[in-house]
Amino acid sequence: MIKLFKVKEKQRAENANGMSTVKKQSAGELRLHRDISELNLPKTCSVSFPNGKDDLMNFEVTIRPDEGYYLGGTFVFSFQVPPVYPHEPPKVKCKTKVYHPNIDLEGNVCLNILREDWKPVLNQPNYEDPLNQDAAAVLRDNPKMFESNVRRAMAGGYVGQTLFPRCM
Repeated sequence: MIKLFKVKEKQRAENANGMSTVKKQSAGELRLHRDISELNLPKTCSVSFPNGKDDLMNFEVTIRPDEGYYLGGTFVFSFQVPPVYPHEPPKVKCKTKVYHPNIDLEGNVCLNILREDWKPVLNQPNYEDPLNQDAAAVLRDNPKMFESNVRRAMAGGYVGQTLFPRCM
């Protein structure tokens, strides 16, 4: 479970004059605070706040898979959460260039629940929505070649005409 700080403590910041200032949090910030505090991430994932923990609406998740095609890699995703969350989905970008059916070479993540199928109560993504059509076709038609392409990309090599930086 991720332990942040209590909302009340955050809202009661002392200014230089010793006067108490209260920053009113939006419903989205309160919901996100609850959602983040309830996370029970596996040891392969971590959350960081590049702008400090006062900015919960912008954070990064680092994933280090311990199984599957991406075993041994490190992948960083940035999240920008809108003020009207959970009624609108967060914007998610993969900051690590990766050969993946659901992530294009610019880091756009294609998960339909982050677009038209978003609902405030969802907690499981749908991975059946390819964005990188070439990677999806290779995975569908030749899983061994797909695995080879993933390994080559993660090691810092070319897949087709695209050079991937090392992420292992």
